[in-house]
Amino acid sequence: MDSRIDYSQCDQIHIRDLRLQAVIGINPEERKKKQVLIFNLSLFTNQRPAATADDFSLTVDYQAAMMAVSTLVESSSYTLIESLAAAVADSLLKIEGVLACRVSVDKPGALLFAKSAAVEIFRTTQNP
Repeated sequence: MDSRIDYSQCDQIHIRDLRLQAVIGINPEERKKKQVLIFNLSLFTNQRPAATADDFSLTVDYQAAMMAVSTLVESSSYTLIESLAAAVADSLLKIEGVLACRVSVDKPGALLFAKSAAVEIFRTTQNP
C-alpha cells in the first residue's frame, strides 16, 4: 500500500452485485458463449467536497463508472477472472477522483458444490 495515503480513512463508493456477461474460462466449452459474472466494486475517493457543497460535479460519477466497466466486460474475452479483475481495476483508476479501488469478480457455478469461485483485488493510482 502507498504509505502516503491511509486508504482505510478514504470515503468509498460501492457498486454491488453488478451482473454482466463475458466470455471467460480456460475450457473450450466455457468459451463458446458468454457467462454471467458478478462484480462488486469499491471506489476509494474523497467525497467531502461533494458532500459539503451538495454538488454532483465534485463527486465520482458512479453511473459513468458502471457503464465503463460494463462496456469493458461485455466486450472482453479473458481466460482468467484475475485478468479481467485487473483490467476492470485499471479502467476504474483512470476515473478522475478515484484514488484506489477494490474489485471482486464472482463466477457462479465454476466449482461443483460451491456457489461461485471469486477473486478480489485492490489497486491504487500509486501502485496499479
